[in-house]
Amino acid sequence: MGFGLVDASASGTFETCEWGVITTSKDKSEAARLQEIHRDLATVIERFKPDVAAIERIFFFKNAKTLVPVSQARGIILLLMDTFGLPHFEYTPMQVKQAMTGSGKASKREIQEMVGHLLKLDRVPTPDDAADALAIAVCHYHHSRGL
Repeated sequence: MGFGLVDASASGTFETCEWGVITTSKDKSEAARLQEIHRDLATVIERFKPDVAAIERIFFFKNAKTLVPVSQARGIILLLMDTFGLPHFEYTPMQVKQAMTGSGKASKREIQEMVGHLLKLDRVPTPDDAADALAIAVCHYHHSRGL
């Protein structure tokens, strides 16, 4: 699961960012993996103290095998947002693509390159889940400012 934090100025520039992924061991039980996600995400929230959170809305899923684990992890995220009193907003992948590139059909690579450009990074953020999280954060900034 990726996470990305941006600090946006009132002028629309992004001052700083942090990103990464929360990974779990496939050798552990589902419950243990969800506990890891809970613990690690709570640590990120406690460390960085974000003002708001934005997450991906699941409205269509291509792979039925991963739908349940993704939904379970999403439940942990929503639980933590409520626990920490973090206002949260949800965006579909198409909304993120539209906000980042102006096209709802942008490729993953186009999104990653735009994230790197907007955040003034010297490299495209990796892994993909972290780059996606940063894109969702930037998308929220644009939506909260009325695009």
